[in-house]
Amino acid sequence: MSEKILVIGANGQIGTELVVALRKIHGPESVIASDINDPGYAIRHSGPYELVNVLDKDNLHHIFEKHRPTQVYLLAAILSAVGEQKPKLAWDLNMTGLIHILDFAVEFKTAKVFWPSSIAVFGPNSPQFHTPQYCVMDPNTVYGFSKLAGERWCEYYFTKYGLDVRSIRYPGLIGWRANPGGGTTDYAVHIFHEALKTGKYTSFLSADTALPMMYMDDAIRATISLMDAPAEQLTIRSSYNLAGISFTPTQLAEEIKKQIPDFEISYAENDPRQAIADSWPKSIDDEYAQRDWGWKLEYDLATMTNDMLTNLKTVI
Repeated sequence: MSEKILVIGANGQIGTELVVALRKIHGPESVIASDINDPGYAIRHSGPYELVNVLDKDNLHHIFEKHRPTQVYLLAAILSAVGEQKPKLAWDLNMTGLIHILDFAVEFKTAKVFWPSSIAVFGPNSPQFHTPQYCVMDPNTVYGFSKLAGERWCEYYFTKYGLDVRSIRYPGLIGWRANPGGGTTDYAVHIFHEALKTGKYTSFLSADTALPMMYMDDAIRATISLMDAPAEQLTIRSSYNLAGISFTPTQLAEEIKKQIPDFEISYAENDPRQAIADSWPKSIDDEYAQRDWGWKLEYDLATMTNDMLTNLKTVI
């Protein structure tokens, strides 16, 4: 059976690259890009697109009825830093949008649903190093506890309705093709832009703040690998831990200096994103992803930095 794949949130940091990757695999006409605003030029003109608001139930129902998707990727969300500024909107978008998708996926017999979770589901009392799949989870941000609640809904729909929902707890994501969307780990994208534009950067996180990160190429590959995995191999129906590369702003700056020797980094004080970062893990244990669907990281700090700078030089 040919796939009909609906990507909701195609304008975002993940969606921008995921749509391109999926269209290469399944063909342009098989992947419907959608967002609350017009998708970017390349996405809009390389295949079908729809304007979709996940909070508009009638609009969303029409899209499902029109396309009868076999797979849905729900990427629309308000991220951590923005979520703290607009907490009730963040909760509504992150939760209501997910439940709409789960309900329509059951109604229209969608074969698979992907929904992204985050390391934000962990909190100040979670183990900070090699954080395991199962542990204390006490997130203290709206983004974090909406993602944790979303995980429970995903597993509930799998258990109660047999809906094949799959999810990844993404670390911070770093890519050059799209701008970040208001997350606590965004410094690790902005720093590359400023290194090339001005040769200096002021980090909103402290020098020694270690966080798990992942290059976007690895994140897209992981997402598609999970969705391609046989259902009987999957043992996690909440969301899989996914480990990346953990580093501090200082370590990233030192790696950038190997290619831009005059680059300078400084550090802001009292940024509210610091408190969010301090509540998150420093490193992640993803043994379940490795065991169940053969996950393996490809990019380390050096290869990621080289690829980011090489590609950004062509677009800045």
